[in-house]
Amino acid sequence: MPDRLLGSVLLLVAAATVLRDWFAVPGAAPIAALLTLAFLIVALPKASASRRTFMAIGAALALLAFATRKDAIPLILDGLGQGAFIATFFIALATLRTPAATSPAIARCGEYLASQPPGKRYLALTSGGHLFSLILNYGAIQLLGGLTESITAKERDPVLREIRNRRMLLAIQRGFCASLCWSPLAFAMAISTSVVPGSSWSGAAIFAIFNAALLTFVGWALDTIVKPKYSGPRPRVVPIGNWRDLKPLLLLLVVIFSGVGLLELLTGLRIVSVVMVFVPLVAIAWLYIEARESPAPLRETGTRLTTILFTEIPAYRSEMVLLVMAGIIGSLGSDLAVPLIETAGIDPSGLPPALVIGSLVWIIPLLGQLGMNPILAVSLFAPLLPTPEAMDVAPAAVICAITAGWSLAGATSPFTATTMLIGRLGHTTALEVGVRWNRQFFLFAALCLTASVLLIMALAPA
Repeated sequence: MPDRLLGSVLLLVAAATVLRDWFAVPGAAPIAALLTLAFLIVALPKASASRRTFMAIGAALALLAFATRKDAIPLILDGLGQGAFIATFFIALATLRTPAATSPAIARCGEYLASQPPGKRYLALTSGGHLFSLILNYGAIQLLGGLTESITAKERDPVLREIRNRRMLLAIQRGFCASLCWSPLAFAMAISTSVVPGSSWSGAAIFAIFNAALLTFVGWALDTIVKPKYSGPRPRVVPIGNWRDLKPLLLLLVVIFSGVGLLELLTGLRIVSVVMVFVPLVAIAWLYIEARESPAPLRETGTRLTTILFTEIPAYRSEMVLLVMAGIIGSLGSDLAVPLIETAGIDPSGLPPALVIGSLVWIIPLLGQLGMNPILAVSLFAPLLPTPEAMDVAPAAVICAITAGWSLAGATSPFTATTMLIGRLGHTTALEVGVRWNRQFFLFAALCLTASVLLIMALAPA
């Protein structure tokens, strides 16, 4: 019953958010905000101590707003509205993650990539981690990481097994992080375009894809140049399957990205608003295609969709509470900080634009080392920066800098899901993965991405 109640509340949050963003229905915005508050209340009894701490911080900021601001209620509703957007975006992605994670065709694609011989393995896995993350998000690491673990477990030499497992896992993680630079299905792009005035995914996509390619190249170059030394014999590896196994994944990605991009151009809506509606429709169509062999395909599709909405999505309550509260705290905290900064006489608009843009690549990963979730860091600090118009730079440059920093935080912060998952699969700690395994990668990638975003700032039309 609690899961069904939680699922029902989340479904209402999503419906109200879509009505707000797509049709500007009067009253939809405050309803979405209040329903988000209801979700947090329903989720509270089963929330962990860390999640309750985030809730307490949010409540303290709300009380501070009531004590210091006459416009406290609109500010709190805006914060809850940001939480509603994050919850709805998460739900949309989760509807696609379930059919993808259980699809035999996707599993075969993963096996083919994970079983490549050493000369092709890094590029195969980092490309696979990139592509799979576009539809599975963190599930890409679990799927491909699990496959690599089962493959390397067959290696009898413990030294070679450890070397292979580490290199394969890093390839997957770095491929995932590269997708954060540009994917419209990633929170990095979704949050960034929601807090940077005048920005859009289509406006930043070309430059952001270049950053993703640059990040991928740095990872491949380091893996190629800085190889662990091994003098023993290397057994021959035979790939499982063939390149045709990649077709379903590539077809799915073409459908999603062409559809999302076209709808953004036709409707003029933010890319995240398009994703909220289009991705669940793709997921429902996928569920129906898989159910066609059953006697009652419509009923089977409805049953599976009901399971997703009222069983599987509520199972993510812990992650959702963290993400929603990060958005709320960031939004409300930045609103409260603005007048304090003005009173203190601090004027960020006086900073050189190159310093602002370049520093974002480094500041977001640094905050990640201190335990600050990128959603919280970006939601809190991005609104405090000068607007792109005030700096006379293109919004695309700011977006690319934020997503570049976000991707590096994903690879290095011991507190992100990526490093925790890689650490678990690599039988080590998230701190070891983030700080030691990825130390050289971070330094070279951060330098390259800083140069890249400064070049984008110079080239992109303001």
